[in-house]
Amino acid sequence: MDITGCVVLVTGGASGLGLAAVQKFLGAGARVVIADLPSSPGADIAAELGEGVIFKATDVTSEAQVTAAMDAGRELGTLRVAVNCAGVSSAVKTVGKGGPFPLAEFSRVIQVNLVGTFNVLRLAAERIGEAEEVDGERGVIINTASIAAFDGQVGQTAYAASKGGIVGMTLPAARDLAPLKIRVVTIAPGLFRTPLLANVPEKALAALSNQVAHPARFGRPNEYADLALHVAENAMLNAETIRLDGAVRMGPPQ
Repeated sequence: MDITGCVVLVTGGASGLGLAAVQKFLGAGARVVIADLPSSPGADIAAELGEGVIFKATDVTSEAQVTAAMDAGRELGTLRVAVNCAGVSSAVKTVGKGGPFPLAEFSRVIQVNLVGTFNVLRLAAERIGEAEEVDGERGVIINTASIAAFDGQVGQTAYAASKGGIVGMTLPAARDLAPLKIRVVTIAPGLFRTPLLANVPEKALAALSNQVAHPARFGRPNEYADLALHVAENAMLNAETIRLDGAVRMGPPQ
């Protein structure tokens, strides 16, 4: 799909992987709606990036706010791509020193990461489905999971469950949306240096990066963005979860 002039909705677009996706799609000729929390620097980023970018304060779990973000994007053109990058992390053991994992915290992670992703997917799919078909397709929805969906670590029960849910819904969602000529692809990043790792000690980060086979380092947000753009442009990529992880396979703690 030629994304030149298309509107791309990027949730979590004010930082990390989402911001890299915003910059990549904008540079490739698309127009972008940054959908992120009102506390994010999204408005300043949109102003800095200039023409072709708008910011809309958005909680991805809110139907009204996601709809409003897509409505705002109409001034830029036709929505054809949605990139789901909004998410939260959690590091709580199922049973720890303070007792069992608080159910409210588990529900929060599932609500933002899994329910929020599906909320954007379903609403964006409806909107993309109204677009004119071009070269046999109307658009694509790109979700973000994590290698935690497959190699979840200690303290990642909620996070791994939320990301595993995104992986699990990729194929059925793609099948659901095939009649509308809309593709669904999930990217499962490995160890990327993003704000989600901001509270992890440097010693622990170094130990993690040593587990990456090649290249032996953390992923860079622009590498995620490169893949997201390729997914949008490659019409044969559909119903797939792509690990982007430098061949890391996270084993159990030693």
